[in-house]
Amino acid sequence: MTSPSPSPVHIIGGGLAGSEAAWQIARAGVPVILHEMRGVPGIKTDAHQTDGLAELVCSNSFRSDDWEYNAVGLLHAEMRALDSIIMSCGDAHQVPAGGALAVDREGFSEAVTARLMDHPLITVVREEIAGIPPEDWDNVIVSTGPLTSAALADAILKTTGEESLSFFDAIAPIVHADSIDFDIAWRQSRYDKAGPGGDAAAYVNCPMDKAQYDAFIDALLAGPKTEFKEWENVPYFDGCLPIEVMAERGRETLRHGPMKPVGLTNPRNPTVKAHAIVQLRQDNALGTLFNMVGFQTKLKYGAQTDIFRMIPGLQNAQFARLGGLHRNTFLNSPKLLDRQLRLKALPRLRFAGQVTGVEGYVESAALGLLTGRLAAAQALGRDLAPPPPETAIGALVEHITGGHLEGSKFQPMNINYGLLPPLEAPRLDEDGKKIPPKDRGRAKKRLMSIRAMESLKAWRDAA
Repeated sequence: MTSPSPSPVHIIGGGLAGSEAAWQIARAGVPVILHEMRGVPGIKTDAHQTDGLAELVCSNSFRSDDWEYNAVGLLHAEMRALDSIIMSCGDAHQVPAGGALAVDREGFSEAVTARLMDHPLITVVREEIAGIPPEDWDNVIVSTGPLTSAALADAILKTTGEESLSFFDAIAPIVHADSIDFDIAWRQSRYDKAGPGGDAAAYVNCPMDKAQYDAFIDALLAGPKTEFKEWENVPYFDGCLPIEVMAERGRETLRHGPMKPVGLTNPRNPTVKAHAIVQLRQDNALGTLFNMVGFQTKLKYGAQTDIFRMIPGLQNAQFARLGGLHRNTFLNSPKLLDRQLRLKALPRLRFAGQVTGVEGYVESAALGLLTGRLAAAQALGRDLAPPPPETAIGALVEHITGGHLEGSKFQPMNINYGLLPPLEAPRLDEDGKKIPPKDRGRAKKRLMSIRAMESLKAWRDAA
């Protein structure tokens, strides 16, 4: 007697995450119905140009392909090990880009579309899902990206609460803790207040004298800025003004705002008061990442790196994420999603891709890959846990389901080594000589990557 075939999994959205999820589900032997509104007459998004699946709307780069020393490259390697259609088609349609994986965007989208359309278990339906999916859809993946349709976004809001979706993304830069120079910076909370976390040294403080502050303001005002796209229509709010806009309101504005020096004493020079102080606050539970308080910005990325390294203590800063201010739609995932990436208020819905609070093509596709596997396991009556946090995919899940510091504002994040549990790199080489800090950093990344791939393959083989 043959077992009944499983019910189909419905996927809303045919971008990178939805396409990857559909592929993973079908490869597991479960039927898929992929709903994509592009291609319906009269319906389009502000960013897409075609009705092809997995269309790349911005860059054609999947970023670094170096799995040993780059967290994005590590994510590539993990996805390849899990039979990713996005990586397979990307590899087949790559164009020269040095150490990065860049693709012919049209050829890539056409290849993904053809493979999905040709799979006997995948049905692509061109339609808009304008609300919460029908109740008889008991296994659904929502992968609508940062441009979720207004009707679906409104339905999610009504189901989960008014503060469940963000439409305005004000991002401050995030620095790797081990790149901060603590011969200059020190840890102290303003007025030594412990706060709810009980830590009177919760902040990292970087002091500036007047000359350093004036040079910094000049650089902020002169630095090149990005412009909003017409469809973004992003307003400025007084609570999250870009730092350069604050500087434009007067040279002393920042000294009386996020860079005020009051309530802080430099232990190396306690009698001299700093002219201004930049504060960084712990950003993740591991304590490996710190965000620059009040430093949301529209400066272009290259300018951000140069200007923020003018800050004493951050002259060698390595950034896990640079600042930004743009239109985005993403869930307050740590509050709303469980470890299976299901909506706690409506568990038949899973979420994947940028709407969960990950940034980037590859990160979105990785979440699609995982939700596809989780949904397929559910359809087949099997239990499947996410990969361990030592993996890049597992680290992303950990971030969006609670790995950020409790009580802090959840913000989207690219994959970076700061999201993975840290490892200590060797301090001495095989000859007993001290390894320079820069080389130790590379060695640590490689060890973390090797650990990740071993953990990922063990998880895959046990699934």
